[in-house]
Amino acid sequence: MGWQLTEDVEEFRTAADPCLVRDPARSTLLLTIRESIRESIRVNGAAVPARFGYWRENETAPVSAGFVQTPPLRPLLGPMPDRAARELVPVLRAAQPSLDSVQGENACAEAFAAEWTGRSGGWRVSHQVRLFRLAELTPPDPAPAGRARLAADADLPLLAEWTSAFAADTGQPGADHTQATAERIATGRMRLWDVAGAPVAMASVSPIIAGQARVAPVYTPPRLRGRGYGGAVTAAVSRATLDAGAEQVLLYTDLANPTSNALYQRLGYRPLTDSQTLTFD
Repeated sequence: MGWQLTEDVEEFRTAADPCLVRDPARSTLLLTIRESIRESIRVNGAAVPARFGYWRENETAPVSAGFVQTPPLRPLLGPMPDRAARELVPVLRAAQPSLDSVQGENACAEAFAAEWTGRSGGWRVSHQVRLFRLAELTPPDPAPAGRARLAADADLPLLAEWTSAFAADTGQPGADHTQATAERIATGRMRLWDVAGAPVAMASVSPIIAGQARVAPVYTPPRLRGRGYGGAVTAAVSRATLDAGAEQVLLYTDLANPTSNALYQRLGYRPLTDSQTLTFD
């Protein structure tokens, strides 16, 4: 059977969800992107440019892999066998002859890259991240000065600016983050650490889907770092997410940032899997 491509998010949801929800933590990005697209279509009534794919080992087998791509971004591979990653290459090349990068868990991303570049080794690692899952939440003790609070509409200009700064810090500049930030505030998914009435750090979380939710973004302005505010607001949003019914609370860290990796482990997060972005030469 192999890969089936579609631009219909509902087709993808129907076909791929039984696979994705079997391991919702490792499928967190596909689940949240898929749901974000569905919500955008519901609210705006217009199609969102996206390409989805789902894979069966044979005609009678269940779906066991999926990917999503929202142009101009690279394909995002869900957890999949190396065979599925290799078989995706000719199918995707027929739809998109030119491609400069791919993102996914280490093994399947490398299998895809090797097949795309003709096994020439013509690719390089451009970014590596680690997915963590919360075990037992351990808030900072002692906590820094201040308190956690829900973000409010009046915070939108500042938080949109901080979200843009976070995106720039993580290599994703250019987009206007006002609408996404406003939606996080409106749905009660963004919290601030507040000191004497002034916000000093923020943390948000994705909607709960299949029992999982992912903390992101977490941001403290550079001049306020090193005071424990980021850890405190992350602990606060993690607790709120558990209280809201999440079975798994997740977050990604940049493997090049040992400070954040150590911080989140002190809060009770434990490594789950590593992913990477591979750029083709």
